[in-house]
Amino acid sequence: MSELYEEVDDPDGYFGEAVAAHYDGASDDPSDEVFGPEAVNPVVDLIAGLAGGPGAEGGARALEFGVGTGRIALPLARRGVRVHGIDLSRAMVERLRAKPGGEDIGVTIGDFATARVEGPGFPVAYLVFNTINNLTTQDAQVDCFRNAAAHLVPGGCFVIEVLVPDLRRLPPGQNAVPFRVGPTRLGFDTYDVATQGMRSHHVTVVDGRTEYRSIPFRYVWPAELDLMARLAGMRLRDRWAGWKGEPFTNDSTKHVSVWEKVRAESPVRATAAL
Repeated sequence: MSELYEEVDDPDGYFGEAVAAHYDGASDDPSDEVFGPEAVNPVVDLIAGLAGGPGAEGGARALEFGVGTGRIALPLARRGVRVHGIDLSRAMVERLRAKPGGEDIGVTIGDFATARVEGPGFPVAYLVFNTINNLTTQDAQVDCFRNAAAHLVPGGCFVIEVLVPDLRRLPPGQNAVPFRVGPTRLGFDTYDVATQGMRSHHVTVVDGRTEYRSIPFRYVWPAELDLMARLAGMRLRDRWAGWKGEPFTNDSTKHVSVWEKVRAESPVRATAAL
């Protein structure tokens, strides 16, 4: 097995207590902007609109794969959407529970590629912030699409936000690309192009002491996701470069894609000639 895919010995996976304790942000981390209203509100606007779609009788409902500490689920619930989440990490869910309104979010502990939520289907399921890449095999990613489709009502939508693979920054013979360089934080990704494997490495200096952690991913192409959707009985409805509907182009660094569960076709009726 490639070292890119070595697993961590923690029932919470790579998002155990050590990560959960700091996940909601450190003041010197530029990625904290994803927790601000400018980043969160457009996501909530789109998901809330879809949550009131087909099968939403009795109120808007949404299913989040990788609900984590509730960055999207909590403001979505404040919009009147009943949110249920699936997450492997109990440590992350404990942070969700400790927040105002967190006890009202239903959570199933398990792998979102396979874990099932009992009850009626959802108008929308969503998976944001590159979390599809946490599934480190193509089979697991395909299973995720099938699991989403199984939870959706006919005409319901599956939404994914994920980066476009950044291989144009990878010169021949090099397998590492830095994404953060600073006096107290260093981050870089290493790639295995043959397997679409990557691992993000994070080095942090705290009180003169160096801490290191790394997380494996499998990057995935937009067209590959479309095929996974087709295998699960869904088809692409929309693709944008961001949550505000920006056009997706050759230069887009990420995409927000919406696949719709195909409605069962009306049976063909044949009339016999008398």
